[in-house]
Formats: sequence, C-alpha cells, structure tokens
Amino acid sequence: MNNPEPMQSPEQNIVEQKVRRAVGINALRKIGVIVVREQQADTDKANVLRWFARYGWIVLLGAALLVAYAMGLI
Repeated sequence: MNNPEPMQSPEQNIVEQKVRRAVGINALRKIGVIVVREQQADTDKANVLRWFARYGWIVLLGAALLVAYAMGLI
C-alpha cells in the first residue's frame, strides 16, 4: 500500500519535538506574564477598596458637613 506520509528521519523527529517544546515554553511564559498583570490589577483594586473602607467615611462625613453648611444648617 502507498503510505501518503514519507518516513521521517530520527533527526527530523528530534528537531520537530524540540521546536514544539520551545513553542510551548514560550506560550507558557506569555501566559505567565498575563496572569501576573491580572494579579497586580486585582491587588491594586483591593488596595483602593481597602482605602475607601478605612477612610471613605471621613470623606462622606466631610461632604455631609459641607452640604449642611451650604444649606445654612450649621
């Protein structure tokens, strides 16, 4: 029977395997960079929310006092 694929040499198989491995490693590195960026963005958001939880009530109180002063209640 006719084999549509010619037999590859062992050297060719080794080269293809190394190329696939190099491409896979490169893809994993790129994915790692994306994950690190997303983790940093999540950390930044958490820090902002933590700041608002700690000091936001002071800002709201100040705004309420300004509104009360502007309306002549204080």
